[in-house]
Amino acid sequence: MTIQRNPTRPVRIGRVTVGGGHAIAVQSMTATRTQDVDATVALVNALEEAGADIVRIAVDSEKDAAALAEIRRQTTATLSVDLQENYRLAERVAPHVDKIRYNPGHLYHHQRHLPWQEKVRFIASVAEDHDCALRVGVNCGSVDPEKKKQFAPDDDVGPILHSGLEHCEFLDDIGFTRYVVSLKDSDPAKVVAINRAFAQARPDVPLHLGVTEAGLPPDGIIKTRIAFEQLIGRGIGDTVRVSLTVPNDQKWQEIAAAREIIEDIQAGRLRSVVALDPSHLNIISCPSCSRVENEAFVELAQEVKKRTAYARDYAITIAVMGCRVNGPGETDDADLGLWCGPTRVNLKRGTETVGAFTYDEILDRLQEELDALIEAKTRAPAPG
Repeated sequence: MTIQRNPTRPVRIGRVTVGGGHAIAVQSMTATRTQDVDATVALVNALEEAGADIVRIAVDSEKDAAALAEIRRQTTATLSVDLQENYRLAERVAPHVDKIRYNPGHLYHHQRHLPWQEKVRFIASVAEDHDCALRVGVNCGSVDPEKKKQFAPDDDVGPILHSGLEHCEFLDDIGFTRYVVSLKDSDPAKVVAINRAFAQARPDVPLHLGVTEAGLPPDGIIKTRIAFEQLIGRGIGDTVRVSLTVPNDQKWQEIAAAREIIEDIQAGRLRSVVALDPSHLNIISCPSCSRVENEAFVELAQEVKKRTAYARDYAITIAVMGCRVNGPGETDDADLGLWCGPTRVNLKRGTETVGAFTYDEILDRLQEELDALIEAKTRAPAPG
């Protein structure tokens, strides 16, 4: 199968170059606590040995940044860092990584009196000084509130797409072009729509592809394959991540799945899965990462899948999120949402908070809400 790749410009990330016709790079992310240097270094090296071209680490505090410096001393892997909500940490982490990822939707959390353009100018300046690339990472659950106000409430594509395009334009205007963009959603169909629209508007910008909160395997792999087949098969995508909810010692599955999907697409071995069945239960869950405050999150996601299997024939979405950073926003669109703290799991019904429950209590409470939702759907008259 011959694929005509989009003519994106090359962007160097340490020893790896993405775009410009280079091989599609595969990424993964650590799920250990960043301050646990030994565990994080071990996972970084294990991911690199498993075939990861780039490994991302989350940094959310000064202590994380200090740990990152020691991690860098102990590994030669190509490292990316996720700034989370504190953009000013860029100057602390840049000397130790090859790429900095910032989320446009998180820039407003600190120094709210400053315009986002000033914050991005700062990040780009730091990246330039320390030979780092940038990733502009727009995520469905954390779009800038001001950007969302510019679009209809039911427009899920517009805010993400235009946020990415807006940041590209600004970076170009200030003369920083060493960047890639990611535009992610938990719905493969939306990932396809957003990235196709972006690639048409900016065919020169390398794209990082992924389905966020894809969930547990094999479902998470299937969702990701749906998006990748329709994008990579059209020449869109220069670097990828398969985001799976798996324990730390199973994170290699992300890399193996990505490699297999890419090889299948390039060989024309397509699975012909074009869309998820919107009439059936859909469970989304985020990939475990260093933001997770209780490692029981992965086991909880697995138990949610088992416990709710009886609802497979209902059009219900359940989201299981592992942290307080993305959890609250990224569960809003689900019928039932769980986001996990250190000792309690927060349960939501749409945007409404039901309560916070212990890890021992949450499954029974979730099932009560699920049963009530099924009963309501059963009583509801058929459309038309």
